[in-house]
Amino acid sequence: MLELFLSSLPSLHTLIIVAPIAVVYAATVAVLVGKLRMQHQVRTAYTRKIFHFAIFSMATAIHLVWRLPGVTGFGIVVTAFVLFAVLRGDGFPLYEALARPSDAPRRSLFIIVPLLTTMLGGIATNSFFPSVAFIGYLVCGWGDAVGEPVGSRWGKHVYRVPSLSGVPATRSIEGSVAVFVVGSVAAVIGFYAYVQTPAHPILLGVACGLAGAVVEAFSNHGLDNFTTQLAAAATAFLLQ
Repeated sequence: MLELFLSSLPSLHTLIIVAPIAVVYAATVAVLVGKLRMQHQVRTAYTRKIFHFAIFSMATAIHLVWRLPGVTGFGIVVTAFVLFAVLRGDGFPLYEALARPSDAPRRSLFIIVPLLTTMLGGIATNSFFPSVAFIGYLVCGWGDAVGEPVGSRWGKHVYRVPSLSGVPATRSIEGSVAVFVVGSVAAVIGFYAYVQTPAHPILLGVACGLAGAVVEAFSNHGLDNFTTQLAAAATAFLLQ
């Protein structure tokens, strides 16, 4: 574990390149979702997932170029932005874009927990399945990003899921189908973008999307950023 930790740290050269990219990118996304929420009254179900999609997508691009050290540098910057928003709290644009009204009175908790589970998911996938960790990023980042908005807009078949701190949480079959479809597309794109494209990228991508969707459907509220990444990466590793 210590060896993985040390290998995940960016070199000074990588940090000099990645950190400015991360700052500009994270700031741009933060301003965008903040304006959508505060000025245009876009629902948090959408602004939160726009942020989620954007961050995971950039993490994937950085991983393909600079591997885990680059993602670590990017993650440090994004974490700083998110923690600053949590410290500012109610009324701060980025906070309102990320904090679900339905998570009250634990809105901050359900920003911090997904942040931590995202990091743990990245650590786990890179520990056990380093060659395909980016597939976990994509299935979680794209598939999970559409699940909540689709469920919020079109979800008719709703079911309860376990949650932390007693906050009621639900998902929908429609949202889970969206996670499967978009997660599969994301995985297929990821395999074609990878320098070592597997023999059957479409079938493998669909399997990864299905694994991520099934696990996401039954994961505790707040923990799916960990479980979805791990399930998708594990499937890619075992079936490629």
